[in-house]
Amino acid sequence: MVRKCTSCKENKAILKRPKTLDLLCKPCFFEKFEEEVHETIISNNLFKRGDKVAIGASGGKDSTVLAEVLTILNERYDYGLELFLLSVDEGIKGYRDDSLETVKRNQQTYKIPLKIVSYKELYDWTMDEIVKIIGLKNNCTFCGVFRRQALDRGATLLGADKIVTGHNADDIAETILMNILRGDIARLKRCASITTGVGATLPRCKPFKYTYEKEIVMYAYFKKLDYFSTECIYSPMAYRGYAREFLKELEISRSQSIIDIIHAGENMSFNVKTKMPVQKNCEKCGYITSQKYCKACVLLEGLNKGNPRVSIGRSKSYQTPLKPQNEFQPPVSITSYDKSININNDNNNGNNNNDNN
Repeated sequence: MVRKCTSCKENKAILKRPKTLDLLCKPCFFEKFEEEVHETIISNNLFKRGDKVAIGASGGKDSTVLAEVLTILNERYDYGLELFLLSVDEGIKGYRDDSLETVKRNQQTYKIPLKIVSYKELYDWTMDEIVKIIGLKNNCTFCGVFRRQALDRGATLLGADKIVTGHNADDIAETILMNILRGDIARLKRCASITTGVGATLPRCKPFKYTYEKEIVMYAYFKKLDYFSTECIYSPMAYRGYAREFLKELEISRSQSIIDIIHAGENMSFNVKTKMPVQKNCEKCGYITSQKYCKACVLLEGLNKGNPRVSIGRSKSYQTPLKPQNEFQPPVSITSYDKSININNDNNNGNNNNDNN
């Protein structure tokens, strides 16, 4: 027996939505997917007309679908946004170099300017070089800190008003679980927010906050989007993986578990007496931090001294003063970074003809 789409009642249903379990045809699924993202954007006032928006583009399914949907909605509803693709090259051979080729092809597809910043130019280190020194145990700490700051610096070069990332409902639920398990109250308080950095120079938005990862995969698959699907070669030991496995088991028994965890995170109350970090600027590079020096400067100090372990954990050695300025080169300041770099130069746009995929 052929099952009809529960929305249009006419076409043959070809999928069951993981979030609602509705049987839908392709056109109805695309429409519902895009309209739900639109509703999230409008109800949370994520953008205003004229905003310059940098899309964090890794070449993976989430950022590729985000670029596709934002391009469609920007035209359909006349948001009036100026969109850019912003990629970070961490320096991981056989992984990031291949995924960046996907980003370059997408730049040609969507006709959106592309800017690529690299760890090497910002920090004088690549992740391959870092892993050779520290191994696989704490590499995600370094990469996460450097990547976040690299996105901000790239967006500053573009003159962006906001950064949007492809973090989906699964990602946010995982982060809530991780922060509960680690007892990280400061991060737990803000990780469920759809926009972080409100009032800061570069707020970050997550239009896919309520969008299931499985539905993003379905959207990319049925739309035949060009995306890179290989997992980072350094991530198998990441702590997030344990939270992800636990969340998948919960989803099997109850599909609503992901959204329930997000709503729980949104509605958590915290003791007003709990002391929260006060945001200020790093004394070395000017980047936002709650300490005297930002995490990137502290991590770089450890790398440059040949003793990166002092940069990780909460031991007393973590508080070791940084070297004097003439001995230590911090990451390039946002204000001092060469803003004359052309976002459409030969190395950063999609006009290269060396695609490997």
